[in-house]
Amino acid sequence: MKLIIAEKPDQAQTLCSGFQRVKRDGFIEVKPNELFPKGAYCTWAIGHLTQLCAPESYQQEWKKWSISMLPLIPDKFKYEVSKSKAKQFHIIKKLLLDPNVTEIIHAGDAGREGELIIRNIIQLSGVKKPLKRLWISSLTQASINEGFRRLLNDEDTKNLYFEAYSRACADWLVGMNASRVYTLLLKEKGMNDVFSAGRVQTPTLALIVKREKEIENFKSEPFWEIIATFQINKKKYKGTWQKDQQTRVTDEQMALKIAEFCKEKRAEIKDIVTERKEYQPPLLFNLSALQATANKTYKFSPKKTLDVVQSLYQKGIVSYPRSDSTYVTKGEAELFPAILEKLSRFEEYKDLFPLPKTSILNNSRYVNEKKVTDHYAIIPTEQVTDPSRLNADEQKMYDLIVRRLIAAHYDKAIYDYSTLTTLVDGRAEFITKGKQQIQEGWRKVIFQNDKEKDELLPQVQKGETGHVHKVETKEGKTQPPKRYTEGQLITLMKTAGKYLDNDELEKVLNKVEGLGTEATRAGIITMLKDRKYIEVKKNQVYATDKGKVLIEAIGNHILASPEMTAKWEQRLSEIGEGQASAALFMEQTKKLSAKIVADAIQFAPNWNFDGLKVESIQRSNSKFTIGKKVGKCKLCNGDVVDKGEFYGCTNYKVNNCKFTISKKILGKNITKTNVQKLLSEGTTNLIKGFKKGEKTFDAKLELKDGKINFLFTQGTKQQPTP
Repeated sequence: MKLIIAEKPDQAQTLCSGFQRVKRDGFIEVKPNELFPKGAYCTWAIGHLTQLCAPESYQQEWKKWSISMLPLIPDKFKYEVSKSKAKQFHIIKKLLLDPNVTEIIHAGDAGREGELIIRNIIQLSGVKKPLKRLWISSLTQASINEGFRRLLNDEDTKNLYFEAYSRACADWLVGMNASRVYTLLLKEKGMNDVFSAGRVQTPTLALIVKREKEIENFKSEPFWEIIATFQINKKKYKGTWQKDQQTRVTDEQMALKIAEFCKEKRAEIKDIVTERKEYQPPLLFNLSALQATANKTYKFSPKKTLDVVQSLYQKGIVSYPRSDSTYVTKGEAELFPAILEKLSRFEEYKDLFPLPKTSILNNSRYVNEKKVTDHYAIIPTEQVTDPSRLNADEQKMYDLIVRRLIAAHYDKAIYDYSTLTTLVDGRAEFITKGKQQIQEGWRKVIFQNDKEKDELLPQVQKGETGHVHKVETKEGKTQPPKRYTEGQLITLMKTAGKYLDNDELEKVLNKVEGLGTEATRAGIITMLKDRKYIEVKKNQVYATDKGKVLIEAIGNHILASPEMTAKWEQRLSEIGEGQASAALFMEQTKKLSAKIVADAIQFAPNWNFDGLKVESIQRSNSKFTIGKKVGKCKLCNGDVVDKGEFYGCTNYKVNNCKFTISKKILGKNITKTNVQKLLSEGTTNLIKGFKKGEKTFDAKLELKDGKINFLFTQGTKQQPTP
């Protein structure tokens, strides 16, 4: 009998959906069938069931945050079972030990993290049995069955495990040492908060802070443009003065003199130049491109995009979402005509059919076996679904993916861009620009905010003459650089901190470089939000004072270098391909961790945070407060302590006491002072700004019979806290 171990419960359900099965506690029993003549068990992890051990697991004295203990460098890294997921681990271990189980099928996500998750569970169980690997890029029944028929051998993907293990250990080393040394040194400067730093999050934050500084230091300067209206052979049109291809004048008096000179002067058509540009249909989506597009089109955060497309993947209607490729193999391309025929039946896409091209099988822009490594591009599967049956967010995501595939079967878009040069009195030169769509092509398929509208030039000929009908000056101001959107930030991470336009981006999309991977970039941005380093307002990314303080302290250190982190990702990829040594990589990481600590200690005396609101950085969510007593439990008289996200009774293990106080109620942070007052006196001070729906209100909190109520002014009804 075989034991299948999936990464998540819903993935396991999908893998078994085509077989007769019985649901058990923590696993599924698959009845004998063609693929599994003796039947099978299918169980699952719950994401990461295991985690790298805490510092004190290596040396007890490492539990204390002390500069004298740094750097923390274990001789050998150890994993442990996450306490909250121990039950599921023991279910898996019991199945692994079952004497009827003769072979294990590793069915984690087909990527380096999936490789790590399942192999760690097997290793911690201590069971050694033959191992096969299920490697599929979609969860359609056909793909699942084909994957089970063509299982990979253990050795085929083992290097991916070494890559993931190296990544995890390297992140532990850098993160643990950098976070502790900067937290402790900044505490000496009066900032009582935890300053988390890491191999990927810190360079990403550095890019955001750099842009924030550029905006803060920008000084707007006025400029003037001279706009003339010409009349030539009864045709009127406007032009902008230029000299040496510059249209802006920084001196108002000079602009006025130019305008005065041009009044009612003779005008002649000096030149008309037309350039034709052709735009190929866009590449198919990888995750970064999909996240950038969904953010631009629908303001979806990168995490939301990943969550929604993951949901579509679990339904079996799109391919593996964490792909870094924009290509497919011939096998996938051969399925496209059938997929597109099904899509043509839906109202949303009827007008786009018939397609200009019935196949892209021989189009190397999309079909390239050599450019597909672990996974192909994100595409709709043959399990085509009526979009109207999906929820609103899933509809939008599915539509983006479907339209990319349809657009690939369309012709290029063609535009003519024209420049008309008008000469005034033989001296002053004005330009007028126009554009004209010659062929709509793929732009019929994809809704674009920047769809180009025709701006036709007047029908005039070179050498024709007329006069200046009117001339005026127009004042403007130089604008600071714009803050990044979350979508642009994903693109920036992909290209290792170099923001590229669409044409440049296409050239690097399939290179293994950048900050993080397709699978981790959304998580890094979420982490920066959660740790209060950045804020996102109206899809614009702002660096907070806390984020600025950390980057100011780190300065130009290699820890904040996007290029260095991109090289790390390259080396990790080489480990996964069996082309680089994991041991050598770890030795280099240990040396870097020691250098991070030494450099921080050396430069700390010179840190200068002038202009930053360092007093606003408090220890409210700091690790320093966790475990600290704030009062006595009103249910069992136990100690109430800081648990991180809430305050809770220490007797919960002794007598199952469930007394807790949330640190945030209806959008308001409940301060430690108010919690202490609530426990000692039964009420808090008046707290302003609770929010319920669209309404806000002020109230005290009252503790009565172990429950927290709102206490309003006299005559106002009390309401229980939701």
